[in-house]
Amino acid sequence: MEINKAELASAAAASGQPHEELMGAEILVRALQAEGVQHIWGYPGGAVLYIYDALYKQDTIQHVLVRHEQAAVHAADGFARATGEVGVALVTSGPGLTNAVTGIATAYSDSIPMVIISGQVGTAAIGSDAFQECDTVGITRPVVKHNFLVKDARDMAETMKKAFHIARTGRPGPVVVDVPKDVSFLKVPYHGYPESVSMRSYNPVRKGHGGQIRKALQLLLNAKRPYIYTGGGVLLGNAVQELRTLVDLLGVPVTHTLMGLGAYPSTDPKFLGMLGMHGTVQANYAMQNCDVLLAVGARFDDRVIGNPKHFASVERKIVHIDIDPSSIAKRVKVDVPIVGDVKDVLTELIHMIKESQQRPDAQALASWWSTIDNWRAKDCLAYDRGNTEVIKPQAVVETLWNMTQDDDCYITSDVGQHQMFAAQFYKFNEPRRWINSGGLGTMGVGLPYAMGIKLAKPQADCWCITGEGSIQMNIQELSTCKQYDTPVKIVALNNRYLGMVRQWQELVYQGRYSHSYMDALPDFVKLAEAYGHVGMLIERPEDVEPALREARAIKDRTVFLDFRTDPTENVWPMVEAGKGITEMLLGSEEL
Repeated sequence: MEINKAELASAAAASGQPHEELMGAEILVRALQAEGVQHIWGYPGGAVLYIYDALYKQDTIQHVLVRHEQAAVHAADGFARATGEVGVALVTSGPGLTNAVTGIATAYSDSIPMVIISGQVGTAAIGSDAFQECDTVGITRPVVKHNFLVKDARDMAETMKKAFHIARTGRPGPVVVDVPKDVSFLKVPYHGYPESVSMRSYNPVRKGHGGQIRKALQLLLNAKRPYIYTGGGVLLGNAVQELRTLVDLLGVPVTHTLMGLGAYPSTDPKFLGMLGMHGTVQANYAMQNCDVLLAVGARFDDRVIGNPKHFASVERKIVHIDIDPSSIAKRVKVDVPIVGDVKDVLTELIHMIKESQQRPDAQALASWWSTIDNWRAKDCLAYDRGNTEVIKPQAVVETLWNMTQDDDCYITSDVGQHQMFAAQFYKFNEPRRWINSGGLGTMGVGLPYAMGIKLAKPQADCWCITGEGSIQMNIQELSTCKQYDTPVKIVALNNRYLGMVRQWQELVYQGRYSHSYMDALPDFVKLAEAYGHVGMLIERPEDVEPALREARAIKDRTVFLDFRTDPTENVWPMVEAGKGITEMLLGSEEL
């Protein structure tokens, strides 16, 4: 039985005949179509072949064959981060699922909406240590928002409806649907895809408590040193416009976490830069010295506030807005907790401000801005811009920003020094343009992220800023880029070290560089060419801009730019583990 466009002019409206019989795999594909899924990343295996056969018989969903299951989940994750839609991946049982766990945990840490479909051995064989069997539900339980084991094909449609609903509502996250092989091939009556779903145990709160919002309003309007601190929740909650309206209405300073960059324009003077371990002086000092802090969609995690005791040593009032009640007061005591959808809460807060006509004290606010400008006067992101001997990694990112700031452009990164340089020196003015692994800190995500984004946004440019260590973790996906014509630009800041590891070893371990040096690197130019792409080696500072311009002009090929950068360069500022966020190192001269 084939499922094609002619038969499914509108997948969501396809209710099926009362006595129509379909295999579980066919119902699963119908569910994906009804949810509007257009792309799915995966890798076949014995337990999912009926699902792959059902995919073969339709033409509304494009399947992308990756070279490793980890990359399948990362690519679907990157797609979800850039579009706001639910990303979908498909893996087989056993090692297929275990290979996917890193990608699932990465998405879970950053609250990314995803549905991961995994194959499983037949229901009768579960628990018998059958070939390629693993306890998918048990293995994934700590790193998913929810998981399902479908034991009856008649439950497939409703389970898929629940999976997508859970993934995209409340605090988003990955949901695993484990499908035994016999469930995928058994035929059962199909009565259509549910239009809605109701779960008594799952009803996330959207509307914030009006009384709490009024308390937040009074604190903000009476503040002498107000500050707004936001995280990835503002982007995930599609509350960017509301945040910008609030900041401009009040005229107060704002900062973002690594995951929140782009929520407020980085080029606007009200933005103080990223805060935290590698944040700016002004962002961190304002966080510690404000008298009223409005936290929106953020977690006060260790990389942001450093030592909680140091953070709590200063008296301030804290308002915390989050969709997830478990995130509020988890690490710091807050004065006004508001559980609700950040978009809805900010909308109501803005409405109250406009109605009140009251604004923060202008004189006090001017004094606060004067203090901030004094902190800002110290260029905490300074580096040797005049160096003509060796390429500075910061200069590569700055040059890329200057060149692409007006482009329709997405930046992905892996994890390490290059990630921090990208966050510090590429000025993100729009949301969902900065795609990286924040919570889990997963190396190897950059290239799969870029693949997923390029498939979703074929007209946009996608640059992957990476290191020579991270890129090798999923470098086989260069083959996928070639097969599916997703031309991305790879900017490898190659310092021949695991840079962030080396930096910590220099600062904390007295220069004992234990296994952080890369002794046997490949020729990345030849490697890129072997995969059918363009490779470029850049070794001199004067060649940085011409190389980037040449790569930018190549629209139909993936380009790998191997920049040989200064191996001694460190990321500054830096807050050491156990220190407070104002106890910052600004350079080697302070050690």
